[in-house]
Order: sequence, then C-alpha cells, then structure tokens
Amino acid sequence: MRYLYTLIWYLLLPGYLLRLYWRSLRAPAYRARLAERFGFANLRVSGTSIWIHSVSVGETQAAEPLVRHLLERYPGYPVVITTTTPTGAERVRTLFGDTVLHAYFPLDIPFAVDRFLERSRPAVLVMMETEIWPNLLLACRRRSIRTVLANARMSARSAAGYARFSGLSREVFAALDAVAAQAAPDAARFVALGACPERVRVTGSIKFDIRLPASLREQAEVLRRQWGGRAVWVAASTHEGEEVQVLEAHQRVLAVHPGALLVLVPRHPERFERVAALVEKTGLTLVRRSSGAVVGGGTQVCLGDTMGELMVFLAAADAAFVGGSLVPTGGHNVLEPAALGLPVVFGPHMFNFSTISTMLLEEGAALEVGSAEALSEVIGGWLGDASARTRVGERGREMVAANRGALQRLLEVLERQLVDD
Repeated sequence: MRYLYTLIWYLLLPGYLLRLYWRSLRAPAYRARLAERFGFANLRVSGTSIWIHSVSVGETQAAEPLVRHLLERYPGYPVVITTTTPTGAERVRTLFGDTVLHAYFPLDIPFAVDRFLERSRPAVLVMMETEIWPNLLLACRRRSIRTVLANARMSARSAAGYARFSGLSREVFAALDAVAAQAAPDAARFVALGACPERVRVTGSIKFDIRLPASLREQAEVLRRQWGGRAVWVAASTHEGEEVQVLEAHQRVLAVHPGALLVLVPRHPERFERVAALVEKTGLTLVRRSSGAVVGGGTQVCLGDTMGELMVFLAAADAAFVGGSLVPTGGHNVLEPAALGLPVVFGPHMFNFSTISTMLLEEGAALEVGSAEALSEVIGGWLGDASARTRVGERGREMVAANRGALQRLLEVLERQLVDD
C-alpha cells in the first residue's frame, strides 16, 4: 500500500507544481525557495535539532509558547520550523527572527524526505495538529527519530477517511512515538486507527494557553480612537463564498446600526484583491488597511489586507465572526476572540474545531448560525446590547482561563522523548 501511495504522489507531482505556479500568479512567494519542497533546505545544523512542523499561520501562532520554551529549555538543540505556506513562513520570521531555522516542508516522496532529514538532522519531529505523512513518519522510524503529534485532533470525518486505507494507516499511526491529543474523542480515534494506546495521552489544546501581548490593549485603544468609537465587528479568516454572506449580513446590520463598521479579514492574502472588488461591487464604502487611508465616519468596511494585525482588530472590536464556518472548510481558531472577551459567532461547519466550538456553545460563550440573515440578527443584537455582549464575552474569557495548562502537559510528553534520546 505504501508503494501505491508513493506512486500516486509521483503521478500527482506535475499537477502539484502546476497548482503552485497558479497560486504564485497571485502570491509570488509561492515561487520562492521551490527547491526546499524537494528537500534541498539551506540548513546548517550542528549536532541534532528539534524539528517542528506547523502548516500555516494558525498552527505557527499556537506553537509559539512551545517553541519559546524549547529554545530556553534546550539551548543545545537548534530548532527547525517548517511550514507549507508563505504566510506561515512570514509568521515564523515575525515571531522568532533568527532564533530558529525555517524551511518549507518537503513533499512526502522518499527522495525529498530523505534529503531533508539528512540536512535537518532531527532528534525529534513535532507535528502540529493533524499532519500525518506516511513516508516521512516511516523514514523517521527507520532512522530512530522520535515523532510526536502535538495538539493532535482527529475529526470523525478524517478518521473515516484514514480507515478506508487501514493497511497503510495502521502502519503509519503505529510509528508515532507519542500523541498528545486535544480531547478524549480525538485520542480514541487515534488508537482505533493504530496508534499504540500507551503512547496516546489527552493533554488538551495548547490554544487555550494563548498569550496576549502586553501592548495589545494599548494598540487596540489607539485603533478604536481612530475609528471614532463606533460599533465594530470583525469577520476573521473568511474564505471564498463566505464574504458574500458576510457583506449581506453587514448590509442588514447597517439598516439597524447605520454607523457600524465591518473589519473584513480574508484568510489568504492572495484573495485580498478579489475581496476588495467584491466589497466595491456591493456599493459599501471601503478602506483598505494597507492603503494607510483614514477609516472615517462614512467608511462601512475596512479590509484587513495586512499581515499580523488580526489580534489588534479583534481587541478593538465589539463582536467577532470566525470564518471558514459558513462554507465547509472546517472553521478556524475561536479561542483568540474568546480570550479577548468578545462574543463569538460562527457557522455550522466547525468540524476542525468541533470540541472547542462545542465547549463555547455549551458555556453560552458563542452562537452558531447558518445564514447571512441569522448572522446579521446575532451581530445586530450584540451591537445594540452592551450588557448582553459583555455577558457572553466574559463566559468565553472564563472558559479559556479554566482550560489553560495543556502546554505544560505537552511539554512533559516532549521532554520524555528528548530525555530518552
């Protein structure tokens, strides 16, 4: 089965390169450092390293406290971080500068994996959340490189997909040295797929251990004053097909709250231009954050087309919608707005964050909607009732605080692997 998997990779390789080229037309960074995706990483590692793979921005942000602890606790190990996307690479650079080494994640084909392992020389590979790559994991096992799946989650949908290829899946999941699962259902699914039960531990989600920068509130106050103290809601990490619904909802909100401002933050930078055109097509007045123009009293939509400012936007807002949820993408991190004390609303497609979103709903710290009309009713209600939005937001903040500690439990798992090494 593994040989068939590898053959499929080779057959799909031209299509992958074509897709990369297509994406690079809108985001030229996808063309940069292409050789790294074939294992030719420009890494100079003395001794052995700790390799952390975090796909993109969200995973990198969640891994920040983990990385900082490892840098402090194990100064003798260089830390190598790989990402799949240029936005993830940029986030690594912003967060860690030259204190870590960065490369793009190699394709899961044997020659690329072997070449990367030779150059990075990891003692331990830490993969964030759901990164299961058969050739990589089996190559690590052959080389006695410890593998840890951190902050691990496994939806019922994903588990069913892996189960269809049980021959390969059981071999791959059995190769994992440790699984630090977010919740008991995740842990059970990993064991059912072949992970050794003694190596699986429920540690919780490290996203609960979010650290808010000391300067965040001050930055938010400055932004709030620039916006004139208006009612503000943020649509965070939106996807194609979702902005249309968000803009329709905002038009409905404006009918009740004429001074309301929507801060619209698409998930992928290569879509900024198309989303700007979409806003203009609706007739709503737009200011792009990247332009530096003033968001005046007549501005109805501010397009957050800059990098690294989402938390500031959220801290300056009254309510938040979390994207990737009105379309079947699986949702995004709902804990960032919750940690800031914002009332949170999302759509029905939260399968990548099912445990956390369910917790928020059960605590009365969030609401789920299924349409633009329902979204507008929720946002409009919160913008018009300060006590209601404060009450909902405080429940979220308290829930985040009550579930901290996953990072320490994950560190205990990792330290056992490094000590054994």
